Amino acid sequence: MQLGVLVRNMGPASAPETVLAAARAADEAPGIADLWVTDHIAIPPDDAEGSGGRYLDPLATLATVAGATTRIGLGTAVLVLPYRPALATAKWVATVQELSGERLRLGVGVGWMTAEFRAVGVDHRRRGRITDDTLAFLDRCFAGDVVEANGQPFYFRPRPARPPLLIGGAPAHAFRRALRHRAGWMPMGVTAEFLRTPATQLREAAAAAGLPPPAIVVLGTLPRRDPPAASAALAAYAAAGATQVIHAERYANVTEFLRMRDDLARVTSV
Repeated sequence: MQLGVLVRNMGPASAPETVLAAARAADEAPGIADLWVTDHIAIPPDDAEGSGGRYLDPLATLATVAGATTRIGLGTAVLVLPYRPALATAKWVATVQELSGERLRLGVGVGWMTAEFRAVGVDHRRRGRITDDTLAFLDRCFAGDVVEANGQPFYFRPRPARPPLLIGGAPAHAFRRALRHRAGWMPMGVTAEFLRTPATQLREAAAAAGLPPPAIVVLGTLPRRDPPAASAALAAYAAAGATQVIHAERYANVTEFLRMRDDLARVTSV
């Protein structure tokens, strides 16, 4: 069971000095496997509580953080694929993977906020189809140096190893995508009790398809101020089939992040 942490790329805590200090602090903590950022591109004024509408782009943030860290994995939880053109997304992903020394973990999703789709100019009803098309395009890009888009062959370079892929969303659609693209699953805010049945279903489906056991990475919040309770929660998730938990918690500044990091370190040592 691995433990990750969400670094806030939104609101006041997304000031450059705070993001970089938090990333370096997580990089120095051996019990934390990776850090993750979220994705919103156009928050409407009536839904901006806690962020003030301020969000750093996730891939640009990870590209910056890659240069300030040496060990820790760098993940998106999750990148909303329909917001961005497929080729530009593939180039961003390959670039961050290359510059980070292949530390990228690519969590992706279809998105849900109708206002953002309106701002981007994408039909909310087509988000599933666009996601499928982008995932198929990413597969092609990381499979060979020469790729074709819109009838035009081109070199896809640099072409590092495809980052580990995780699909967010409900089991019915996420599992189909995970099996098709040799990916794992990233459920959000689920209990260990809820996780057990779908995790078993996904593992069984992967085995039937001749695929290795998929990663199952849960985004949630641990009771980190009570290390024994948090350790017990991690054990419960592991027993239910999770391979990792990402601890997501609000913090206002570096001091609060350091306190959280130190509590998480104690959790992993229990």
